[in-house]
Amino acid sequence: MVRPHCPRIVSGLPAKRYFKPIGVPRRELCEVVLSVDEYEAIRLADGEGLYHEQAAALMNISRPTFGRILQSARRKIAEALVNGKAIRIEGGVIEVADMRRFQCDRCGRSWEVPHGGGRPEECPYCHGLEIHRAHDLASTTRGRRRCGHGGGRRRCRE
Repeated sequence: MVRPHCPRIVSGLPAKRYFKPIGVPRRELCEVVLSVDEYEAIRLADGEGLYHEQAAALMNISRPTFGRILQSARRKIAEALVNGKAIRIEGGVIEVADMRRFQCDRCGRSWEVPHGGGRPEECPYCHGLEIHRAHDLASTTRGRRRCGHGGGRRRCRE
């Protein structure tokens, strides 16, 4: 019997979950399904430039497991680029990390930062230095929000 996966910690869900080649109708495309934890591994290793040990610690997994997730993600992205397939980001056994909410006294806007990321130096909107922790219902929840896992909807029938 296969051992169940432990949830992987991700900083948040991606804002955009579907990418496709331009000029090809969606109904004509084959898809590659990238799980949210694979997306997070790509973001940490390639987007943020973290070492595998650092990224694995943030995701609460071992370094070898991080390497396997990253290898799988890169393989899927390469397949999509080379073969002109769409990329759908969904599924995986994940937990969204606790978030801290900050507010800018200068412009009044607020934003969230995952725990463990350090205190922001400045407001991301107006670059003001007058920032403080905002205390609202979203920032006072403890524990992690759990997202379920799921597979892909449609796979290429080649």
